[in-house]
Amino acid sequence: MDAQTAHTRRADVTVVDVREDEEWAAGHISDARHIPLGQLRTRLGELAPERVLVTVCRSGKRSAKAHALLTAAGRRVDDLDGGMQAWAAAGLPVVTDDGRPGTVA
Repeated sequence: MDAQTAHTRRADVTVVDVREDEEWAAGHISDARHIPLGQLRTRLGELAPERVLVTVCRSGKRSAKAHALLTAAGRRVDDLDGGMQAWAAAGLPVVTDDGRPGTVA
């Protein structure tokens, strides 16, 4: 899924950011859920089963792994093409936990 489509559909999906804590802290999509890739398997229960999930990382490699893991678990999943780099390049908002403008680390 491209960044603009993901932005438009945010009310209908759960964005799952699988980057590490430091990357998340630098900046993320405002309503995304942060679950680092290494924790995803054990934290699946935190994600509502009826929601379509959109996985995201910095460039798309880790989120592709998350997509495969979630699909194997029977979840409906899309992957954000190009990750947070594509999101920011599209001019879409990247924020810190306190709502200030963030960066993609």
